[in-house]
Amino acid sequence: MNTAILFDLDGTLTNPYEGITLSIRHALKELGAHVPEQKELSWCIGPPLRVSFPKLLGTDDTARIEQAIGVYRERYATVGLFENTRYDGVLEMLGALKEDGRKLFVATSKPRVYAERIIERFELAPMFARIYGAEIDGRFDHKKALIAHLISEEHLEPGTTVMVGDREHDVVGARANGIRTVGVTYGYGTHAELAYAGAEEIVASPAEVVGAIRELD
Repeated sequence: MNTAILFDLDGTLTNPYEGITLSIRHALKELGAHVPEQKELSWCIGPPLRVSFPKLLGTDDTARIEQAIGVYRERYATVGLFENTRYDGVLEMLGALKEDGRKLFVATSKPRVYAERIIERFELAPMFARIYGAEIDGRFDHKKALIAHLISEEHLEPGTTVMVGDREHDVVGARANGIRTVGVTYGYGTHAELAYAGAEEIVASPAEVVGAIRELD
């Protein structure tokens, strides 16, 4: 049986669309850069900010990218963090997996300090053994490094661990660590994106995640 399940946060457990896109627009405006319409920024949900801002700003200038991230976080840490909703069925999904005897973890590219506050806000903390995320200085921004760190810290066996996420980064990072994957299409990644990345199971709702994980046992 797969005894450890790793969950992405944005687009998998909660929908952060408002908070992330409005905070990005705020940062771009403050820097005097082009500000896309909010609906044009959904692609930014999932990748680390240090991947998104170079594309948004059209530059590899580290100082300007870090400045944008700093301005983004000024808004996100006080306002954007709470412009978020929990997907219907998530609590039931997590409860069913815990009843199976599995140990659940959060593995997100979002800074850990923000992830912990979001998980607490939505009363999901009792469901998880521990929350893993990126650090403010950029450590563990990428899923491959984050998952490797989590596996090492928790002494997990990759062969009995599954990653659940909505973007290619989740799937690629998990596969690089020898972990099986379930992709979800109710978030921000398409079926085509997840299939191309190599997700073994692809589902359309939190309820279907439970069956997919059981299929992989």
